[in-house]
Amino acid sequence: MAGLTQAQLDQFDDQGYVVVENVLDPAGDLAPVMAEYGDVLDGIARDLHAEGVISSTYADLPFDQRLIQICDESRQLFTQPFDISLPQSAERADAPMHTGPAVFNLLINPRLLDCVESIMGPEILNNPIQHVRMKLPPHVVHTEGRNGLAQPTPWHQDNGVVVAEADETEMLTVWLPLNNATIENSCLHVVPYSHRDGLAVHCPGTGGLSIPARLMDEGKAVPLPMQAGSVLFMHRRTMHCSYDNKTQDEVRWSFDLRYHPVGQPSGRPVFPDFVARSRANPESELRDPAAWAQLWADTRVRLAASAKQKFNRWSADHPACA
Repeated sequence: MAGLTQAQLDQFDDQGYVVVENVLDPAGDLAPVMAEYGDVLDGIARDLHAEGVISSTYADLPFDQRLIQICDESRQLFTQPFDISLPQSAERADAPMHTGPAVFNLLINPRLLDCVESIMGPEILNNPIQHVRMKLPPHVVHTEGRNGLAQPTPWHQDNGVVVAEADETEMLTVWLPLNNATIENSCLHVVPYSHRDGLAVHCPGTGGLSIPARLMDEGKAVPLPMQAGSVLFMHRRTMHCSYDNKTQDEVRWSFDLRYHPVGQPSGRPVFPDFVARSRANPESELRDPAAWAQLWADTRVRLAASAKQKFNRWSADHPACA
């Protein structure tokens, strides 16, 4: 089994994160995912063109420029049709999401899981708190409010977005760009060593949950520009954020995935997890992308028929949020 070196494991333990280069092959591992998303965008473009919302499908443009043009002309964001998780308020049994086989194969990529195993052991669940993010240049975003899947993400810890029963779950964040993540197009920023200070209060706001500025030292943050194929492994309590995409014609395209040990709560119990790797019980591993997609389809129907679920513990009236 490959995986992290001792020096990389030491950095993860000490600083709360480590970037590992060349974990994934851009051609073999990432290109199929990008092609699958190209098909999703093609469907969006055809529908909008048929409805007269956009003047062309822009089929001759590369993905970045095509998405930017379609969002700009339609004055809409299309975050949910690309996402690999449901929104917290999935009120429709046909709420859009993407659960294609190329994405599933990325979730169970052996080299990725080798690295995860070297950090947290061989009994690995895919945690359902996961997203694809396409950070757009600000001039493209015309909708009211914010959406962290397409715009800046405020300072937070991933432990802060789970329910309290998962506070001790050894949840590992696995963040990877599909194209190069640069300071200009909104790479992640992290605060080294912040995982040592426990869980901070997270205040609800228009941009999602965020840590109040007075509870952290943003001056200690460092940017993490990364090449496609590199992977960031991050402790669940490491503070991180992303800022504006300052380019005019680039989309910062990334996945943030999470894994946790078998037998520990996921932090979002109404969403489906699955066994990505088990050395002790390999027959429990899920290897069928259609079965994974069905897990999410069944969850979508169930949530649409049930009372609204509570996903977060934080309240705007907390003293730290005043």
